[in-house]
Amino acid sequence: MQKTALFLTSALLLAALQTFAQEPAKYLSSEPAENKNMKPEETEYYTPVPPVVTPGKDCGEAPSDAIVLFDGKNLNNWVSSKDGGPAGWTVSDGAMTTKTGTGPIHTKQSFGDCQLHVEWRTPNPPKGTGQDRGNSGIFLQSQYELQVLDSYHASTYVDGQAGSIYKDSPPLVNACRPPGVWQTYDIFYTAPRFNEDGSVKSPAYETVLQNGVLIQNHVDIKGQTLYVGKHFYKKHGDLPLELQDHNHPVSYRNIWIRKL
Repeated sequence: MQKTALFLTSALLLAALQTFAQEPAKYLSSEPAENKNMKPEETEYYTPVPPVVTPGKDCGEAPSDAIVLFDGKNLNNWVSSKDGGPAGWTVSDGAMTTKTGTGPIHTKQSFGDCQLHVEWRTPNPPKGTGQDRGNSGIFLQSQYELQVLDSYHASTYVDGQAGSIYKDSPPLVNACRPPGVWQTYDIFYTAPRFNEDGSVKSPAYETVLQNGVLIQNHVDIKGQTLYVGKHFYKKHGDLPLELQDHNHPVSYRNIWIRKL
């Protein structure tokens, strides 16, 4: 099962990386005439050589070029989004857990295009219904929310359930595990590009695996996350990763990121 998940993750990452090419690929509808006289080496090249990256021992372990944002020991890489002071969440047994009233936290570093791995867990026994049930969120560039919610045998509006790009794009499937069980998000994110006048040159894109299952497939994000109203963009550069405090004791662990 781990080998299958690793193969799928690698294939999706390769597909995501193709979006960063400077020139769009050009495809021919029929075989070019010059193919008849070409040699194999004419379509082979040897530089630049891709850098070597040592993968983790399993799909969830950080590879050698990753930035570890939370290793289960402390919140040194995070600050309060309210005032920039120390992050007020609790750390215990290798996990950090939201603390009601402390507000969201964000990374000290800013990021753009990235691969992000996050493990999360909603409380057990579950309490509440709909959006009032194990609610939190992962905000790429502090703007675009990937919903964290207890959606295991629980209903809410589909563009607000776990795995949705909140009020933007529902997940392809519900791949949630029961409350109290650790879950994973593997996220491949392309940041938006803007013109000088602030207009959108290209939107943000997001591909997401939840527990090894594809739930968002290179989806174009409509704009910054809003609870009320249509989403829209404001010009920005690299920004921190933010985790939401939504008054539910949701836990996180093993968070790492790769700049692309």
